Amino acid sequence: MDWLENVYVVCAVVGGTLLVIQTILMAVGGHHDGDLSHDADSTHADGPGDSSHDASFVKWLSLKTIVACLTFFGLAGLAAQKWGASPTISLAIALVAGTGAIVFVALLMAGLGRLQSKGNLDLQNAVGAVAKVYLRVPSGRSGSGKVTLEVQGRFVEAEAITAGPELPVGTSVRVVGVAGPLTLEVSPA
Repeated sequence: MDWLENVYVVCAVVGGTLLVIQTILMAVGGHHDGDLSHDADSTHADGPGDSSHDASFVKWLSLKTIVACLTFFGLAGLAAQKWGASPTISLAIALVAGTGAIVFVALLMAGLGRLQSKGNLDLQNAVGAVAKVYLRVPSGRSGSGKVTLEVQGRFVEAEAITAGPELPVGTSVRVVGVAGPLTLEVSPA
């Protein structure tokens, strides 16, 4: 066994082992993929085809793509060696397979990322809904209180103001408008 074959074996074993570990962790609920292209506090799942960010090669790198590259580099190199290819040809085949794995996995992850729902709440959808006062809403828009209601299939708590009389805790109200990005205007129901 020559040194290049040893490199292929190490890459295939290390990459394959990490691939199995990743798969097991995903199956039991691990969600972080070790994305190297975004800050740790990033909340968006943009893919390699997203033009709103830097289009550098780093964008394609993640733990998943690196593991796929290692695995397929090693396996393709070993297969080429076993078929009797010269070291130069086997290295070229291994490099093409590793690069192909990076591209394939990155495009796959980008496609999966576009399937995710952002889950953004649009308070305009609350207009006309009935809510319950959670914290007293002062009269005449002199301050804000809080209401609870169902919007877009989920139960939410939102700031609320009213132009009318004070609305005590427990009062049923109707949402008549959106007064700000996080504030609803309500009136007695």
